[in-house]
Amino acid sequence: MRAKPFKIGNVTVGGKKLLLILGPCVIESERSARRAAARILTITRRLGVPFIFKASYDKANRTSGSSFRGPGLEEGCRILASISRDFGLPVTTDVHSPEEVTVAARHVDLLQIPAFLCRQTDLIAAAGASGRAVNVKKGQFLSPWEIEPIARKLRAAGCRRFFFTERGTTFGYNNLVADMRAIPWIRAQGFPLVFDATHSVQRPGGGGDRTTGDGELAPVLAAAAVAAGADGVFLETHENPAKAPSDGPNQIPLARLPGVLRQLLAIRHAL
Repeated sequence: MRAKPFKIGNVTVGGKKLLLILGPCVIESERSARRAAARILTITRRLGVPFIFKASYDKANRTSGSSFRGPGLEEGCRILASISRDFGLPVTTDVHSPEEVTVAARHVDLLQIPAFLCRQTDLIAAAGASGRAVNVKKGQFLSPWEIEPIARKLRAAGCRRFFFTERGTTFGYNNLVADMRAIPWIRAQGFPLVFDATHSVQRPGGGGDRTTGDGELAPVLAAAAVAAGADGVFLETHENPAKAPSDGPNQIPLARLPGVLRQLLAIRHAL
């Protein structure tokens, strides 16, 4: 049985319209995050679609311990809350522990569970009990039918507003493959399903001390996922990916975003 559509701010999850989660990988500064939110909002308004703004306050699973991680929990949540308030946008970010959930839930509309932590029971339970909607990224190590236990944990915590994100499956060393069969398989279980085109084109650790990827393929996979029936798309975007301190090789240049979104919306409309 399909879950009923639900709202996160002005965005509907599981409805007729394509759900869009857009933003930079990490909060580099308050100024850059606000600039990104403003530019994406201008683009989506012209296309007549709402979106959830995404940016992480802490990239806790970087390949190298010396890599840029972000402004941290308190400052990052303050920046996200100000963006939500000033631009009228629902916002989301990763959380990594029950303690972080307690803080983040006061400031953001959607809590995101990273793929590496998707089976951490205490984290799932805390997010589920927070009163916020929850997005669980399916781990690269999970099959599509292994998400049901995660759903049970969320429901046991009192959460009814949740969905899953497909972001590729481990395919040998330093490589992922996006199996589009996962989209109908997960949706057939009754769960809304978003496709993460950014992280599905990663090559984890492919650069030795950093992750590389095939960012030029992100729009291709996003289009395939929408055609396969995904309820939404997760896309990280940056004004200059070559200078991004995190996941630059996989982010879509902001200048290309209007064309990518127009294509995805056209596919959704055709369906």
